[in-house]
Formats: sequence, structure tokens, C-alpha cells
Amino acid sequence: MKTRLNAYRIMWLFVYFDLPTQTKQDKKAYAQFRKELLFDGFMMIQYSIYARHCASRENLEVHKKRVKSVIPEKGNVILFEITDKQFGMMEFYTGKTKPKKTPDQRIIQLELELF
Repeated sequence: MKTRLNAYRIMWLFVYFDLPTQTKQDKKAYAQFRKELLFDGFMMIQYSIYARHCASRENLEVHKKRVKSVIPEKGNVILFEITDKQFGMMEFYTGKTKPKKTPDQRIIQLELELF
């Protein structure tokens, strides 16, 4: 029997974490946890948010188990599952900084404001 892939069967596993980094040992645990996520195929969405595409719920459970096995003793870790359909409805925005205006551009803007 052939399994048909669709946006409701394909899953995404998100890992949100807040780990302490006060001591050298804390920093080492943080770095090791992050390396394990990257080694297991997770990609960084934001600094403490990683996501991994999983072909099925069964595949998601395998990766979920791997993450659980490397969670550090200190800190908080959240595992969050969504379907590919839900992932596709997310909106990502990237902030843009305004370019600095040159003195000539400021004069032109001022002249336009006068008229």
C-alpha cells in the first residue's frame, strides 16, 4: 500500500529553549545541545528556536525522542509539533533598517517640505 504525502501528514518539529549560560559548564551544555540539534537536521529559525521537517508522524517521534535524550539538566525546553499545512500559513517578517541619508538627500527633502 502506497502512502500518499500531503500537507496534513508531513510534520514539523520545533524546539524552543532557554538555557542558562552563566557558568563555563552551562555554556558547554548549551553549545552541546545546539550541536546535537544541528547534527540531527534542525535548522535555526531564531537564536533559541530550531525546526526540523519530518516526513511523517512516525519520523517526528524518532526525532522527538532524540531531542529528549540530549536535553540539558538546567533550563527550559519546549517541543512543539505542527503540520506542514500549518507551517505553510506562518508569516515571516524581517526588519529592515533605514539607510542613512547623505547631506544632499537631507537638503532635497527639506526643500520638498518647504514647497
